[in-house]
Amino acid sequence: MSKLGLKMASLVTVLVMLAGLVTGCGDTASKDIKIGVVYELTGNTASFGTSAANGAKMAFKEINAKGGVLGKQIQIVVADNKGEPSESSNAMTKVITQDKVVAVTGFTTSSNGIAGSTVAEANKIPFVAAATTNPKVTLDEKTGKAKDYTFRVCFIDPFQGTVGANFALNSLKTKKAAIMIDNSSDYSKGLSQFFKEAFTKGGGQILAEEAYLQKDQDFKTILTKIKATNPEILYVPGYYEEVGKIAKQAREMGMTMPIVGGDGWDSPKLVEIGGPQALNNTFFTNHYSVEDTSPLSKSFVENYKKEYGQMPDAMAVLGYDAAYVLVDAIKRANSTEAAKIREALAATKDFKGASGDLTLNNTHDAIKGAVILEMKDGKQVYKETVKP
Repeated sequence: MSKLGLKMASLVTVLVMLAGLVTGCGDTASKDIKIGVVYELTGNTASFGTSAANGAKMAFKEINAKGGVLGKQIQIVVADNKGEPSESSNAMTKVITQDKVVAVTGFTTSSNGIAGSTVAEANKIPFVAAATTNPKVTLDEKTGKAKDYTFRVCFIDPFQGTVGANFALNSLKTKKAAIMIDNSSDYSKGLSQFFKEAFTKGGGQILAEEAYLQKDQDFKTILTKIKATNPEILYVPGYYEEVGKIAKQAREMGMTMPIVGGDGWDSPKLVEIGGPQALNNTFFTNHYSVEDTSPLSKSFVENYKKEYGQMPDAMAVLGYDAAYVLVDAIKRANSTEAAKIREALAATKDFKGASGDLTLNNTHDAIKGAVILEMKDGKQVYKETVKP
């Protein structure tokens, strides 16, 4: 081949490669929108993560059936954070750097959510947490300001702890409390602190504070110490696995006082572990009740039962609402650019969710009410709603 022929051949090759790149860009532009869904699918809080992931999957399925968003279908990339902070960082890193998602929703426990938010912030990727209630999830401890890219659709523990304390003081008419704290959980430590502050401010007295760790099995030594102080109420802001065992062992020891906790109780596993009788005269603060009669809530419950063959819990509805809040922001941003989605999320106001109306405040937390649920013979019974 002549030199001219070689040059022409080289030019044609370059043009073909450029055409391929342009075509590749076109393909990329026409691809589905990738969103990460990262939850505790295995590990100690798998019941939470599975429910929330189910809620998210149902939301994205509904959105796609209605045409998706920005004229595209949503492709979800599911990852398991295994209920561990280190695995949460790994799962977030994978969906962001390898799977190239435009945003992430997920997480039901605070320690994992804090770890996940660190990765989202480092990569400047919008992250909407479902049920992580510790303030440190959205708050930068160094600056005291909201993190740029992290948001959540649930209330936070200063509110939840105060609601629990006021319920103990005013509705249960108790003045002397003991607290059992899960020392391996940011959620439990934070909620204990806020309950204690509100309870003592309201004229109550904390007689005992005892610590345990996740995956502990025998709580009788701690309960013996607590029983000796003769409290009128026991506050246990832990997760269902340990709470069920604590309630069962407390009742076996003749401790009949009311036991109160937080949203970490909300799992069908709680009754399986503790037993219906041991959980009588127990109460917990939560995000939602299936007895909510709003049209959005009723529709959600019916569709969830049809999709999964069981009643949804609060984690399911928060996973569902988190997905919708994120997609609503992408729609309002009219873009999949991270900075524009972030701006739209920050402007979320009066969003109509299945768990109620919510507005995201200047710390990126949801302003919304809490419900008090009572356990009666293994069933959750709605007691009251407390507005923020």
